[in-house]
Amino acid sequence: MSMAGINPQNGTGQPYANGPSQNPVGVQELPAINYGLTHQANYNYSPMQAKATAPPGPAPGIYPSAPYQHVPQVSSYQAGPPPASYPVPPGQPHLTRPPLGGPASHTPPQSASPGPRAPPAMSTPPPPAVSSSGYYPNPQHHPQPAPGWQYNSAPPPAGPPTATNGPPRGPAPNHVSSPAPYSSAPSASLSLSAVRPPTGLQGYGPPGPGFAPPPMNPPAVQQYHPSRAPYGTPPAGPPTSMKPAAPPMANATPPPPKADGSGFGGNHADAKPAGPPQHGPPGRHLGHYPSLPPGYQHAAGPPNTHPALESATQPYVQAPRQAPPGPGPAQLSPSLAGMSLQSGTPESLRVVNLLQERNLLPPGPVPAPTPCLPQDLQKINCSPEVFRCTLTSIPQTQSLLNKAKMPLGLLLHPFKDLSQLPVVTSSAIVRCRSCRTYINPFVSFLDQRRWKCNMCYRVNDVPEEFMYNPVSRSYGEPQRRPEVQNATIEFIAPAEYMLRPPQPAVYLFVLDVSHNAVETGYLKVFCQSVLDNINALPGDSRTKIGFVTFDSTIHFYNLQEGLSQPQMLIVSDIEDIFLPTPDSLLVNLNESKELVQDLLKSLPAMFEKTMETQSALGSALQAAFKLLSPTGGRLSVFQTQLPNLGAGLLQSREDPNQRASAKDIQHLSPATDFYKKLALDCSGQQVAVDLFLLSSQYCDLASLGCVARYSAGSIYYFPSYHHQHNPAQVERFQKDLKRYLTRKIGFEAVMRIRCTKGLSIHTFHGNFFVRSTDLLSLPNVNPDAGFAVQMSIEDNLDDMQVVSFQAALLYTSSKGERRIRVHTLCLPVVQSLSDIFAGADVQAMAGLLACMAVDRSVTASLSDARDAMTNAAIDSLSSYRQSVLTIQQPGLLAPACLRLFPLYILALLKQKAFRTGTSTRLDDRVSAMCHLKHQPLAYAMLMIHPALYRLDDLTDEGALNVNERTVPQPRVLQLSVEKLSREGAFLMDAGTVMYLWIGRNCNPNFLTQVLGVPNYAAVPDNLYLLPELDTAESQRTRAFVAWLREQRPFFPSLHVVRDESQLKVALMQNLIEDRTESALSYYEFLLHLQQQISK
Repeated sequence: MSMAGINPQNGTGQPYANGPSQNPVGVQELPAINYGLTHQANYNYSPMQAKATAPPGPAPGIYPSAPYQHVPQVSSYQAGPPPASYPVPPGQPHLTRPPLGGPASHTPPQSASPGPRAPPAMSTPPPPAVSSSGYYPNPQHHPQPAPGWQYNSAPPPAGPPTATNGPPRGPAPNHVSSPAPYSSAPSASLSLSAVRPPTGLQGYGPPGPGFAPPPMNPPAVQQYHPSRAPYGTPPAGPPTSMKPAAPPMANATPPPPKADGSGFGGNHADAKPAGPPQHGPPGRHLGHYPSLPPGYQHAAGPPNTHPALESATQPYVQAPRQAPPGPGPAQLSPSLAGMSLQSGTPESLRVVNLLQERNLLPPGPVPAPTPCLPQDLQKINCSPEVFRCTLTSIPQTQSLLNKAKMPLGLLLHPFKDLSQLPVVTSSAIVRCRSCRTYINPFVSFLDQRRWKCNMCYRVNDVPEEFMYNPVSRSYGEPQRRPEVQNATIEFIAPAEYMLRPPQPAVYLFVLDVSHNAVETGYLKVFCQSVLDNINALPGDSRTKIGFVTFDSTIHFYNLQEGLSQPQMLIVSDIEDIFLPTPDSLLVNLNESKELVQDLLKSLPAMFEKTMETQSALGSALQAAFKLLSPTGGRLSVFQTQLPNLGAGLLQSREDPNQRASAKDIQHLSPATDFYKKLALDCSGQQVAVDLFLLSSQYCDLASLGCVARYSAGSIYYFPSYHHQHNPAQVERFQKDLKRYLTRKIGFEAVMRIRCTKGLSIHTFHGNFFVRSTDLLSLPNVNPDAGFAVQMSIEDNLDDMQVVSFQAALLYTSSKGERRIRVHTLCLPVVQSLSDIFAGADVQAMAGLLACMAVDRSVTASLSDARDAMTNAAIDSLSSYRQSVLTIQQPGLLAPACLRLFPLYILALLKQKAFRTGTSTRLDDRVSAMCHLKHQPLAYAMLMIHPALYRLDDLTDEGALNVNERTVPQPRVLQLSVEKLSREGAFLMDAGTVMYLWIGRNCNPNFLTQVLGVPNYAAVPDNLYLLPELDTAESQRTRAFVAWLREQRPFFPSLHVVRDESQLKVALMQNLIEDRTESALSYYEFLLHLQQQISK
């Protein structure tokens, strides 16, 4: 079979001829300049652009003088009209692809007076000024193109505009039609236009002179048709000034167009990930706000009181491997036609007045919504823990998606540790001959000898060997084979999936041994951890290992078999680094295990007295790259200070006085491209770099992090690490390092996502490098990494009942096997707005928006990202109110499935990555951004919206039985200080850290039975371990905390917090429903949303 086009995958050929993914580490671009630099991609791309807003008064020639007209509302819950019935500007057909240039985006001016509105009569921080940063273009005025957060339309291709109503583009559904060269640029060329000032949740800047927007590229033909009035001016203060838009978000990688539909070239597995899984709310009885603040007590309530909500979600059920065959899409029409959503209003569309219903959180984890599919299809669908879509009902057209104003994207956890994973060994892996999709449960068998692809609809022959079922040992039933019964499956690949023999597991550790590093004490912990786990490192008889240490010089270690002890070789010429003995620095672990153990035992003492303060990290990385290039492998770097010598040296860029600034945060982008370029070199040679940063001072993670981001590595951040002063961090480092050393690993991996014809993937999020077209290069893949992609609808899906998405990950296991893991997800296609809203996955939407906001913060500004997130909530709830509700009622109305959306948006605004007005170290902020981009959704959601539990009254009622342990299940509480009681003890789980807050009048029984202290005053200040006491209360509490920790791959440290503790501030910052000096409370934020929606 042809192997063309896949050479770079195994390290041969051009290492990255097609350029890296678009990334936030690109150069900082100035506003109002069209960047056409040679190193940039040849097409305009704006994944998250700012929505332009009108100045207070209309400017001649720019804005119309006529008042903005409302679009008539769509009936609440009736069958949606055909797509053609949605309003389209005269003479403008529904198109499947925008032409060259940024889509038009413009918010029309208010028809009334342009002056500011008076704020509500409350002593609150001023509500956020509604800025121009949004997701959606406005269809009204095409000649005025202004960028917006375009998360539902693909970036226009380069070159001349493509024909918008041409013939279909063939069988490959997710390939861009016009080929455009992909350069090695970090970001695409940009078109800038005027935007409104930020809409942060703190005050406003002084007004400045407005100006007309600069010229733009031609507007996109795909337009949204919002039916609400413009956002208008801020509720208080003078009209704000106009400012130029900043560049669009980066590290969201727009793939260059595919030149052909052959997938990986003949026979390559491919895949691309989306993101992590989690669950969308089932219904439950909702309480009411006990009393409204003064001035809001006359707000009208909901039309009628809802009944208690029954759970409308089905838990994911792993289908047995030999379930009877269900109908493929070819047989779906009758079954889907009979299950129209119109049979009755689903629970997910129950109207909720957010201003009156307070207790919206379910008592436990928020479950993922279940797609509205026939039961036989749903029970074999891909688990939401692996594959999740922001909309579980896919709109039939892009214009319908635009009208819904919700992001469309996938979140994927492709290499997740699975308890049950069918593995198939077959001489023939059956794939579509046209689009290279792997056969899956959602294909159609026309007869015993032919099957129709569910991506491109080509009819393929069933190979003779596929007629035999190895499980049942029967012949003639291909639809019963494991590949057609399991949405997640793994193939052991035959020889044609290899360009070279599978590489061995190779591990190289690069260690900072400067004075600062030795002072932290990390070296002793590291060496002991590797000694303890050396026999658990994944690998086989070929596994290799090596060590490099550095300060102002580079130290290599000869571990050649036969030596009596390790030999240290020092290279002091860091400007022209070389390997002193290339053949004896990476050694076979089994053959040289004793020498390796001797080295690990002696390393901490070797540098105990060092006074060397300099750090030549860049040169050490260059040496490590030379060492690993011939084989590929994993490079683990441990760094404790700012590199200040040799290649890649950095200067401190943080101003501690600006940490609490309410203005934009500087230096979120890298100071040098050295680390990105090195990462790309590593990726080309199948080397991934994992960065461990252990420091109490600024280390410029924004720059150093690039070495992991572009090589598909991971970032581990341990702030204020010290072996004596911070024992909780030491425990976390030990646990995380053990997991890191022993977890499963895949080498020389590539991944691709395919989707049904008519859908298009245009932006990727995560740690990777785009090697060619949409093929993600992952030199290492680990089970703790998540990915996300944004999608658009290129061609109408009128004749489709369902669409499918498939992610395929080709990798080499640590045992040297070439394997392909395939996940396939099937979702229904709908044609009414109410059905789209009914299928919204609120947690997936929050996760995708977080990824987009990280990119926007780096390429534009933090305030732009905050504005765009706020506008995401405004836009979706406005669309629901105007286009789905039939009876207009007062209040802030949302469908039940989106009832948590404003809460999650406010949580993001107050999250460490995006908050302003609160003292936040720059490295802490960048680390939080890295986590949001790289963590699977299940883990990222705890960092966005922590969980709060009361622990002093745990009982066995409703408890789980896990491994013969009884695990209590306390209900999740709202993140508000009103839920805390001085008589209780409360646990806050914030993902990477847990806080156990002890009230001043805490139940004495809890203090003695759980903490082992006689009274509150005896609780130690820095307690981070729960004592193992032989009491029922202690066992329950420790079992619950241990169970929470087992739910994630990293180890959250636990801090016991008293009222007087310094850590109380950190705990209180996570009570996101409460008001702070610089941010609105949840209720005030809801009032702000209502004010903007009602304009």
